[in-house]
Amino acid sequence: MDQPVLRKIAVAHSPDSDDAFMFYGLATQKIRSPLVSFQHVLDDIESLNRAAIEGRYDMTAISYHAYPYVAENYVLTRAGSSVGDGYGPIVVAQRPQTPEELKGKRIAIPGTMTTAYLVLKLFQPDFQALVTPFDKIVSAVQEGSADAGLVIHEGQISFDRLGVHRVVDLGRWWKQQYGLPLPLGANAVLRSLQSDIRQECNVMLRKSIEYALAHREEALSYAMQFARGLDSGLTEKFVGMYVNDYTLDGGSSVAEAAQKLLDLGYEAGLISRHVRLEFA
Repeated sequence: MDQPVLRKIAVAHSPDSDDAFMFYGLATQKIRSPLVSFQHVLDDIESLNRAAIEGRYDMTAISYHAYPYVAENYVLTRAGSSVGDGYGPIVVAQRPQTPEELKGKRIAIPGTMTTAYLVLKLFQPDFQALVTPFDKIVSAVQEGSADAGLVIHEGQISFDRLGVHRVVDLGRWWKQQYGLPLPLGANAVLRSLQSDIRQECNVMLRKSIEYALAHREEALSYAMQFARGLDSGLTEKFVGMYVNDYTLDGGSSVAEAAQKLLDLGYEAGLISRHVRLEFA
């Protein structure tokens, strides 16, 4: 009997321990689909945001901040969001200081389309942004080429080992301000895919996350290779922060929080177009 021809899906995500954990089931083919096969592409989130503007990948990780610029090409998946609930990206500096002291400073950021940058602009509109590769931001602060740095990914929990000081946790500020979790990253699928393929991509991503959560030890072992210097304990802590119940299904709270974030960005003139979030 002939095997069905599978639709090849180019799926792009960042080379981080939380994404690696999330995609473990698919990347190792522990989870398989009768409809699609996945080819994985790894790149940093700002590059993926830019690629999504062109509609380059069938399925891709994006920043929620990027969605207004890619909404013509993509709809969001229910599964796969990275959400901080009372925690999130942090701003660090060489010396202890108050958040008010960030005004007018040179702050190294991981990209102007990242959600972290949008939240920082909502928190403190007046600063000079220095676009810097995300894994060089702490070094820029240490060397003094930036007065402060906006830290995403694993640096959120390893910064204190590197001799820099946390000035503000933007996820904590967001929660205190609006009583909502902070949706940072999402996954999206091309609108041009057939509806059953879009649905299958969402289902398979959810199954991959479920598999990782059910086989936590082996999935963490796999994710360790992407942990950029974290030990197993810190890797587990970081993965636990960003692969959770919200990741399985964002539900209404994540949709509400993400819409609030984009609405505030639009009202502040930080986002040039107003969109309603749309899920597959």
